[in-house]
Amino acid sequence: MTGLQAKKKTETEGVLRAINPATGVVVREQAVDTGAAVEKRLAAAAEAGREWRETSFATRAKLLNAVADVMQENKPRYAAMMTEEMGKPAHEADGEVEKSIWCSRHYAEHAESYLAREVIESDATLSYVQYMPLGTVLGILPWNAPFWLAFRFAAPALMAGNTCLMKHDPHVPGCAAMIAEAFEKADVPAGIFQPLYLETPAVEAVIRDARVRAVSFTGSSHGGAAVARIAASEIKPAVLELGGSDPCIVLKDADLDAAADVIVLSRIINAGQSCIAAKRVIAEAPVYDKLAALLKEKLSALKVGDPAAADTKVGPLARADLRDNLHRQVKETIKQGATCLLGGDLPDGAGFFYPVTLLGDVKPGMCAFTEETFGPVAVLIRADDENHAMAMANDTPYGLGASIWSADVKKAEDMARNIEAGQVAINGIVKTDPRLPSGGMKRSGYGRELGPHGIRAFTNAQQVWVGPGRG
Repeated sequence: MTGLQAKKKTETEGVLRAINPATGVVVREQAVDTGAAVEKRLAAAAEAGREWRETSFATRAKLLNAVADVMQENKPRYAAMMTEEMGKPAHEADGEVEKSIWCSRHYAEHAESYLAREVIESDATLSYVQYMPLGTVLGILPWNAPFWLAFRFAAPALMAGNTCLMKHDPHVPGCAAMIAEAFEKADVPAGIFQPLYLETPAVEAVIRDARVRAVSFTGSSHGGAAVARIAASEIKPAVLELGGSDPCIVLKDADLDAAADVIVLSRIINAGQSCIAAKRVIAEAPVYDKLAALLKEKLSALKVGDPAAADTKVGPLARADLRDNLHRQVKETIKQGATCLLGGDLPDGAGFFYPVTLLGDVKPGMCAFTEETFGPVAVLIRADDENHAMAMANDTPYGLGASIWSADVKKAEDMARNIEAGQVAINGIVKTDPRLPSGGMKRSGYGRELGPHGIRAFTNAQQVWVGPGRG
């Protein structure tokens, strides 16, 4: 079965099909929701929202902590489902469930302070801003971090007093069902959090439904543009976290061993299928060759194989079409003059595996420089100096994350001000953290998730003016 056939087969005949990417075999089928089922869930979300918005933060926190408890108790099952449906290595899947638990507990503890009333002096006796829930929020989610991205959207939205509808990716129906199960086992009231099992074309009608007040979308720039158009036409707020071609600048005074360790980790997490992974490694000329040697050594040592095996570091790509596109990018970049220092050949056998690959001598205009590479492919670019590195870092339509490695932290902080990205890590890895806002600019999206900014994204910042005026 080709990648396109597999993709088409996943969303036909009213059934969502999960394909184990390690074997290429269909492992699960889920019937899509009928129109009547969608209507029932929309009505339930709106009905439940009228009471949920009036509950205290303490009540919401108790329920969200109960969901976290259920996830903790069922962590092995939930992690195994991710490994089966999208190929996440077992140790990473375990960590993703843990991070989802952390997100739930973080918002249970901090939502009230994040949404505290802000008094602002004016001509009123008292004037302030209070953050009120919007209503029902629709989360449209991708396959690459099934649990984490669900809770990144849902935990703050729920703690703010909204209800949630989760439309998960068609390739991970089992993960979607287990996320819904966690809420059911925690005795969260009906209608507060519900899954929608839909084919992609059916999502537009849900976005347009008047009972849906806002949309959270994580996925490709192409998909985000479509969601943005629909939401904007209905005058509904949306938060979009889209693709990225994140630069990692390594200056000549950097700790190269530490930088190489983090670059390798960032590049191969989830088999390289991460929007915020370091994708374009831009090294100053004096350290380029040494960094290339370090990356090759460390990448060569990684085991690619069965994602269920404890010692596997890199599993398969999630779909055959994704692997086909990645291989196209690698071969095209080599044809354009890049050097393949490691990997680059399609393996034989079942599953959608791709070798860990390192491309050197990549230049602006080459395929792997201009396109987002979604897989275990590291791209190494030589910069004349730090100004040249900065220019190439910003030479991209994306603006999600970026990193800088330098012994001169003050200089790196000054450089960060000129990087066109939503978040910058200095001498560390770009990551998402419930305590800190995350998001992008340019074609990487808009709006912020996580931290105090994320929970406020799906609230009405209501101004209240209390008289009499003071003149």
